[in-house]
Amino acid sequence: SQITTLINHKDKPKRSDKTLQAIQRVGQAVNLAVGRFVTVGEAIANENRELKEEMSVACIEARRAGETIAQLTDVASLDHPESDSHITIFTDKTGVVKAARLLLSSVTKVLVLADRIVIKQIITSRNKVLATMEQLEKVSSFQEFVQIFSQFGNEMVEFAHLTGDRQNDLKDEKKKARMAASRAVLEKCTMMLLTASKTCLRHPDCESARINKDGVFHRMRLALEQVIEIVTDSRPNGESEMAPISIYSGIKEFKNKVEGLRENLYFLSKENLSTMLEVILEHTEDFTDSAYTSHEHREHILELSKQAKMELEQLVSVWMQAQNQKTKDLMEDLEVAILKTCQCMNELKREVHSAATSLAADLLKYHTDHMVLKALKITGVEGNLEAVAEYTCKLSEQKEQLVEMCRLLRHVSGTEPLEITCIHAEDTFQVTGPQIISAAETLALHPSSKIAKENLEVFCEAWESQLSDMSMLLREINDVFEGRRGEKRVYLSLPRPGKHNANLKALKPVKLDTEEQAKIAKLGLELHLLTSDVDSETEKWEDQENEIVQHGQGMSSMAYSMYLFTRGEGLLKTTQDLFHQAEIFATEGTKLASALHAFSDQVQDDDKPLLLLEAEKLISMCKQLQITAKASVQGKSATFTKVDACILKTRNVMTLLCQLLPLCCKLLRKNKAGNGCLKPAPPWREDRIRTGTNAHTPERRAETFGIKSLENHVTNMTFLDSK
Repeated sequence: SQITTLINHKDKPKRSDKTLQAIQRVGQAVNLAVGRFVTVGEAIANENRELKEEMSVACIEARRAGETIAQLTDVASLDHPESDSHITIFTDKTGVVKAARLLLSSVTKVLVLADRIVIKQIITSRNKVLATMEQLEKVSSFQEFVQIFSQFGNEMVEFAHLTGDRQNDLKDEKKKARMAASRAVLEKCTMMLLTASKTCLRHPDCESARINKDGVFHRMRLALEQVIEIVTDSRPNGESEMAPISIYSGIKEFKNKVEGLRENLYFLSKENLSTMLEVILEHTEDFTDSAYTSHEHREHILELSKQAKMELEQLVSVWMQAQNQKTKDLMEDLEVAILKTCQCMNELKREVHSAATSLAADLLKYHTDHMVLKALKITGVEGNLEAVAEYTCKLSEQKEQLVEMCRLLRHVSGTEPLEITCIHAEDTFQVTGPQIISAAETLALHPSSKIAKENLEVFCEAWESQLSDMSMLLREINDVFEGRRGEKRVYLSLPRPGKHNANLKALKPVKLDTEEQAKIAKLGLELHLLTSDVDSETEKWEDQENEIVQHGQGMSSMAYSMYLFTRGEGLLKTTQDLFHQAEIFATEGTKLASALHAFSDQVQDDDKPLLLLEAEKLISMCKQLQITAKASVQGKSATFTKVDACILKTRNVMTLLCQLLPLCCKLLRKNKAGNGCLKPAPPWREDRIRTGTNAHTPERRAETFGIKSLENHVTNMTFLDSK
């Protein structure tokens, strides 16, 4: 940013003292920033010998470039005659450009080298975990197992930290979701591995116990492999990843192509469009063929599929005519055909969404009592093999229902990351179901075994946990459909040099406890009500693409995610997430204020002062919120006070927004009615779902997986005593 300012400065014959001082300050700021950056780079180099030489060269180049920029911008003394021979930005602008290029090149090199170190750390950590897992598989005594598992636990904690930071830094939301899914598997499997291995050691001749343990080890290895694939951006044997196509993504692409005909009648063939629709309708068969889709939904989906084919036929007919003869009437007919086709696809999308989410809601409600799991535990302890077999059949039926639910939800998830979360959930039910069955069979064969009972408990808890996650996933899918999503971005995974990172350490993430959630509930509810008010106000605008509307919807989406945080739900998991969201919210508010200023130039003089006054209020409130969000605090009480202040100030901004939106809407209509000086809303456009700023980020389980519970577990190994 600073370099761009320097390069783009305009050469003026007259240079005021203020301009000269500003240029010098920018040059010094660049040099200081480079100095701090290089210090970290050099510290990383000292701790990583294999890259020390390359890193040191890049750091030297960066430092030299920073110093050159500082020298060329040392222009404060230009008014003195003795400095005439001094080379500066004014006499040698190409020198600044060269220095800037060198600086950006060397800084990029430092970052790339640092990234290589991070990848190497993760691979090394994975290799340690794999080696220890091999030892755990081969142990034959409890004493040996306790010793090796303690080491394994520590290695998993290290791996969790490294991959958690990496997950946060991934820019590709799809990769981020895959990483989250793999790490969720590792979190749950770590506990399963413990109890499954103990059960196998206690009952070495039991086949079901061995099957149970082998399943856990196999799943952990697959998850570890997937983490490395994501980190290194590679797949085994050079395979390319086949992304599953959902109905939502298919409809979105199809509509984009159809709407593109407005601009260009020749950019695709009719066969292309027909094929795209065929693929979408093939996927709807997942709904119409499903035993769990209601008769009503099935009929509606079939009707809409038939209608979609007819609308496309009509569109193609008009389109072909328009290619031969571009008359006004034909172009109007084409516009109508485009609208009808898109409207039909929207209705199809709405219908499959309703079918999938209503099925999911019913199934999750039906299975909340966990009756089958409870029955398996009771009959297992009784040693009743016949009853266990009966309930394992029921669990298999339940598994098939939940797997089908996940498949249908994937089609309507709305974003790639949520699609991946649905696929992960499907895999979890597929794998955990048989593992519960093998654990229950082991307990039925050894009903007095405490360790077999504990093992079944762990697998049942994993099943219950996944059901609970499905409830949250369903809410997130509905949030996307209704245009409500939040956003966050914090970089964590650059290598941290040991003794040099005193000022670089990330704050420890903190969650609100139940008591704090209760205290802040009223404020959160007020925020929720305000988001509803803002949403209803934005819906009144004819032009949903208006900049004021877009900023308003983005702010409402972020405020809603902050409200969910007060309930312990949603994407913002820790107080640090909340503070970061508050900063983004304030930035969005500032952008809205700029849009209001631009809008004020178009309104009549009588109305202008009131609008500008409200815009200034908004700027002031957003600045205050940013200051609060960035303020450093320590201790639980101070953190909660800061959370309370951020929510309160966000609420105040939303209250102002509720007043601003109807005012702007009124002024817009007044101007359109009076002199038509504003641009009219674009015709024939559907209302688009807004998902807030960068709202497609689904980022579930962004923090390091179960680190605290795992650390506690590793340090409390006493119950492993073989008694």
